Amino acid sequence: MMKRGLSALACIGGIIWAAWGPLPSAWADEFPMSTDVFVSGQDGYFAYRIPCIVTAPDGSLLAFVEARKHNLADPGGKGQDIDLALKISTDRGRTWSKMIIVEDPGELWSAANAAAVTDQTTKRVWVFYVRCKPGRGTHAARPGTEDVQNLARWSDDNGRTWSEPIDLTRVARDFDDPQWRITVPGPGGAIQTSKGRLIVACWSYAPMRDFVIYSDDHGQTWHRSSPVPSEEGINENQVVELVDGRILMDGRQSRGDCRLLSESRDGGQTWSPPRPGPKVTPVMCGIERFTRAHGLGTKDRIVWTGPQGPGRMKLAIWTSYDEGLSFKNPRLIYDGPSAYSDLTLLDDGTIGILWERGIKRGYEFITFTRVALSFLEPR
Repeated sequence: MMKRGLSALACIGGIIWAAWGPLPSAWADEFPMSTDVFVSGQDGYFAYRIPCIVTAPDGSLLAFVEARKHNLADPGGKGQDIDLALKISTDRGRTWSKMIIVEDPGELWSAANAAAVTDQTTKRVWVFYVRCKPGRGTHAARPGTEDVQNLARWSDDNGRTWSEPIDLTRVARDFDDPQWRITVPGPGGAIQTSKGRLIVACWSYAPMRDFVIYSDDHGQTWHRSSPVPSEEGINENQVVELVDGRILMDGRQSRGDCRLLSESRDGGQTWSPPRPGPKVTPVMCGIERFTRAHGLGTKDRIVWTGPQGPGRMKLAIWTSYDEGLSFKNPRLIYDGPSAYSDLTLLDDGTIGILWERGIKRGYEFITFTRVALSFLEPR
């Protein structure tokens, strides 16, 4: 684990990174604060990818990843074996637990693409993911089969133990559609709305299209929304609730330079045609509600993370003050290779980012970075 310290310091992209040394108490509230949570080659896995983070009811941080055993290949890749892994932090990301395997589905199977949400009413944490048979992934899964299953588990003890999987495959996918091979959650970015609805952003193939599954009874039953009406080929996506109750979906484009944003006025059941969003390379990005205006001097803020580029380089965080119409004031998190990211609001009002960081190829580390308003809007 990489910790910040006073020895062997190197300054990269405005952040001080250290190869060793304890975290000095005097630096406890200095932002940004960064720690490597998963390191390629450790704990018997070739690499870790596809970060997902959620804050549990007790304030613990739950960091989910794909633990890729043999290579960097995606689920269903030749010779690949992927387990769904988790680490927990009880001190706002300074230190992390030993790795917990939430699911190991078997040799050459994959448990992948986590999205997680905390139900603030029941105090239950949910994680959604896919289970893929050997050799079956996005392009190789067969329509009308269970080559890829959509599963959910829940935890009532802040991520320490998990339920048996609940099969949501026939909710998340239309088995009568002769082209529909797979439905994939997020990854990351599931939410609970102010009215209590649980919403999990999803994408499908073929064709690539975005939609959500949702529950109004705390996960007892689930429903699938209409898709975003688009021929653009949208895939990896996350959602955030706007202050007026609309739901904003941020999706990865299949072509072009910009994200694709869609809105729902009925809690995610139907969606508007997409409009161009932030300019970024095709990648999974994080979006999260940061603050709501509650009086004089406060503002509505949504934060968004993605690489500034070129390509998957220079992870930054932007702020929207107009409910997703524009994103401003990019603040650099890291000046090197960086790719997928997910966000969570911590119990002290700071923002946590779980993201893919690299030195040469972009996937050597899954790193946690915590930032505060003072970093986003320095005086």
